Amino acid sequence: MSLAQSPRPIAVYGASGHTARFVLAELGRRGLPAIAVGRSAGTLPSGVPVRQAAIADAAALDAAFAGCAVVINCAGPFLDTALPVAEAAIRAGAAYIDVTAEQASAIAAFEHLDAPARAAGVAVIPAAGFYGGLADLLATSLLGPDGAADELTVAIALDRWWPTAGTRKTGERNTVPRLIVDDGRLVAMPLPAALSTWRFDEPHGEQAMIELPFSETITISRHLRTRSLRAHLTRSSLDDIRDETTPPPAAADPLGRSEQRFEIVVRARAGDTVRTATASGRDIYAVSAPLVVEAASRLLRPGAPRAGALSLGEAFDADDFLRALAPEPLRLG
Repeated sequence: MSLAQSPRPIAVYGASGHTARFVLAELGRRGLPAIAVGRSAGTLPSGVPVRQAAIADAAALDAAFAGCAVVINCAGPFLDTALPVAEAAIRAGAAYIDVTAEQASAIAAFEHLDAPARAAGVAVIPAAGFYGGLADLLATSLLGPDGAADELTVAIALDRWWPTAGTRKTGERNTVPRLIVDDGRLVAMPLPAALSTWRFDEPHGEQAMIELPFSETITISRHLRTRSLRAHLTRSSLDDIRDETTPPPAAADPLGRSEQRFEIVVRARAGDTVRTATASGRDIYAVSAPLVVEAASRLLRPGAPRAGALSLGEAFDADDFLRALAPEPLRLG
């Protein structure tokens, strides 16, 4: 039986975490059956079936994902969790999706999981959340699935960044040098990080920026051709992360989203032609949920993408995918 014909549930690993709770809520809103999986049964949410599995226990992971159609991994640091969880998903005959912002984790997924996923006939889609996936969709929308550009620039504005405990833990763990694309190749980002300014739409306006690439560099360069790919983040939001007193996000609406506002801009230059695509919305953790759940739901449909390790923009029609999320939770420009 193919994934497209299957009524099997979707497993959410790391289900006690902040982002995972948005994912479970989104699955429930869409009427998709879910299973909450975590390392400690006592912290798992109520209202859905639960299973317990530690990262180091391959047999427990196999049992947790048995009978599932898709596994969505929300448990960071993904440098530690992505390969064990994805390998168990593949053994179970399930597709795999995660929300990593970590470049090294996304690279490992593409390098190590493509062949096993193809052999199992399932898709593996790393970095399908706000970082990685959203910029990849915007860039693919600009260039087309097989497009090329001389230069791609990603600029992200956050009015505040209230980090979760998982974000702080990942920051401590992720000490791998960051990569950019220069002369068509992935290379280490020059240090010190470049400073610049960028004018966003309101309410952000003109912002001081710092070069800080996330997993979008890996997802975009996976399938789009560009001689240069650089990414920048508002310096004030990086200051929030570096400040140990910055609190975690607090719910400020009925959906549990924080007050945080974001805008992400992808600018493509080919010769003298410059095109720009934007997406804006509320709460980078919350918006990852509709992104990954939209991907999971499309994996269950007839005509699901080919098997193997794929980026979000590579797996799906980027324009159609983005339209499905507008005008809520994304406003597109």
